[in-house]
Amino acid sequence: MSAGFPWYGLDDVFTGPRRLLQVGTAADGTVQHGAIGHGDEPSIRSEAAGGEKERFAVVVTVAASPLRHSGDGTGVLDATTVSSAAWLAGSGLLAHTWPPQLDHSLRDDWLEQQTETAFELADDLTGPAWSMLSLPVDGVPTPFHYREAEFGWVLAGTTDKGVHIGAYGRGMSAYGLGFSVVDVSAYMD
Repeated sequence: MSAGFPWYGLDDVFTGPRRLLQVGTAADGTVQHGAIGHGDEPSIRSEAAGGEKERFAVVVTVAASPLRHSGDGTGVLDATTVSSAAWLAGSGLLAHTWPPQLDHSLRDDWLEQQTETAFELADDLTGPAWSMLSLPVDGVPTPFHYREAEFGWVLAGTTDKGVHIGAYGRGMSAYGLGFSVVDVSAYMD
């Protein structure tokens, strides 16, 4: 509720369950980004019986900020860009992924390596790993960077309301999605 930017979720075409997920705040409590889940609650794929039947999408909203001061006022943080939204979406998908052949003891190493890869991919949105996709945002066609992975898909774009949208999912086609501003208070306890 204290975010100084509009939150996005899937538009009204999606009629399934929705829920508030993580909220990222700065040291001073200012909301920097947040996510709303749609559809099934994602589970770690290797632990889910028939995990490929899961149908979910998570929409991450990131406040666009060309310059951010640290919470204690002693420095300046990196700007938030569409790459920030892509990285948050990519790392979010990883949090719900675990190759079935991977031993539990190796998961931390795998997750660290994959998170670094997600960061590198998000830093090169014009690279060959990404394609372009146009999706409606508040009814207006908007370009998104899109990529599919073994465990799902990730996309990221910028709205005309000064925020970046990242999204990830599995079992739902990204090609049929649309986004709109949502009232986040509807998802709070």
